[in-house]
Amino acid sequence: MPESDVPLAGRMSRIDASGIRKVFDLAAKLTRPVNLSIGQPDFDVPEACKERAIQAIRAGLNRYTVTQGSKELCDAIAVQLRREFGEFDGPVLVTSGTSGGLLLALLATLNAGDEVLIPDPYFVMYKHLVNLLGAKPVFVDTYPDFRLRPERLEAAVTPRTRMLILNSPTNPTGTVYTRQELEAAAAVARRHGLLVIADEVYNAFVYDGVFASAWPLYDRVILLRGFSKTWAMTGWRLGYAIGPAHVIQAMTTLQQYTFVCAPAPFQAAAVTALETGVPEFVDGYRARRDLVYEGLRQRFRVTKPGGAFYIFPEAPGGCGAEFVSRVIEAGVLVIPGSVFSERDSHFRIAYPAQRETIERGLEVLNRVAREIGA
Repeated sequence: MPESDVPLAGRMSRIDASGIRKVFDLAAKLTRPVNLSIGQPDFDVPEACKERAIQAIRAGLNRYTVTQGSKELCDAIAVQLRREFGEFDGPVLVTSGTSGGLLLALLATLNAGDEVLIPDPYFVMYKHLVNLLGAKPVFVDTYPDFRLRPERLEAAVTPRTRMLILNSPTNPTGTVYTRQELEAAAAVARRHGLLVIADEVYNAFVYDGVFASAWPLYDRVILLRGFSKTWAMTGWRLGYAIGPAHVIQAMTTLQQYTFVCAPAPFQAAAVTALETGVPEFVDGYRARRDLVYEGLRQRFRVTKPGGAFYIFPEAPGGCGAEFVSRVIEAGVLVIPGSVFSERDSHFRIAYPAQRETIERGLEVLNRVAREIGA
């Protein structure tokens, strides 16, 4: 049988290639583009964490850990959660990144035909993983200001609704939900017996006010957090999940047959990470947030983000894909909003970049917008 005739599973028809990858394909012929597309920190892993990983490797911590994660790391996570929430008695599951935790949570709780409420815009993986499992994503519009509105959540609930996914601070908009918004969303979930997945991987990056977590507000929350963004460990693939004990146990069982465990030497380094603050990086991203927002707001309709390191302006002319194509031709990489939304009206800028790079990008974005007539 020719290689091209090897059949694929039917589930592959439910997903497509990442729109971000398509942008990279468009940009392949560019020489030294201004890259404002990558959603990962531009600082390096703190030195203390690197040293701990190196020590762990040299000490022979290169084998499997127990599936749920090393006792040292699980205990350290529990201590941090008790410090944050006042009480926490486990269990903890260390995952291969927050994305790995998301996959396990969906595998453990969704059946084919179940409906999942997803505020739109959304992190791209939510839609595709739900589709891959044969469930149905139901998008809840948050435009124009990207705020949670309980009446819109309520209106989207049907007898098939099983789950609500919340992401705060959000990718791609940088919105940070208030405690009041989260309480209202939790009330809708409680009224209908929904499971809530709270993706809080950007919880350290909040620039105005205090971060509010969904975890304390409802007893059916799976909380997902990670080390990738806060400590720039995107390639180390480390996260963790907490939630109802029987769900975490089911996710742990699934991990036995999928990821097996998170990387052992990096689990040791994560213990050090939890003892290592990065306030200077947070302050730096706050300054870059302000730089980007102030550089756009005169010519673009744009909502000031409160966290993460993204901003989601409306595209001049109304079509995100057309505007992004023109901007890429001018040498700047950004992502069309349709990658993250059922609309194609906006585009995403990621601002973990040097100030000079951001300023060059802003100059091009404003010039292209001016040429369009914005």
